[in-house]
Amino acid sequence: METQQDTYAQLIALLDQHQASYRLIDHAPEGQTDLVSAMRGNELAQAAKCIILMVKQGKKVTKYILAVVPGDTRVDLQAVKALLQGTYIAFATGSIAEQLAGSVAGTILPFAFHPGLELIVDPSLLEHDEIYFNAARLDRSLALKTSDYVAIAHPRLAHISSTLADTTA
Repeated sequence: METQQDTYAQLIALLDQHQASYRLIDHAPEGQTDLVSAMRGNELAQAAKCIILMVKQGKKVTKYILAVVPGDTRVDLQAVKALLQGTYIAFATGSIAEQLAGSVAGTILPFAFHPGLELIVDPSLLEHDEIYFNAARLDRSLALKTSDYVAIAHPRLAHISSTLADTTA
């Protein structure tokens, strides 16, 4: 997929431009957070789980959110809806998510390259020295120094995760 290659190249160029501290990790193709974390050897809490949401604010405004939470949690849809004073929230369709992310599900980056995508990160992800995520490819991941991630991505920070055992979201 050409878009994925473009998104991967855009990511590496951005990180190199900012002299970020990162490592590339090649592995078998996998996009499921728990499985790929085992391959990479990182704790689930260090994995950036990236999910694109659609939030309606009234009848006329629709926003798309790139929600990033630790891999051992889930996105709390009600928290995101409340944060944005939304009237409706849902997961974006696969085609819209791929278009906005520039990559397929399971490889979505914790960076919002598309102007129509707002990045919101749960601060609990940032408690580790490094975060891990698939690098717009199923067969390659990236370990990125957390402070570099925050400096480059400029995420909006908000508590938008809940534990996997919590069934409220």
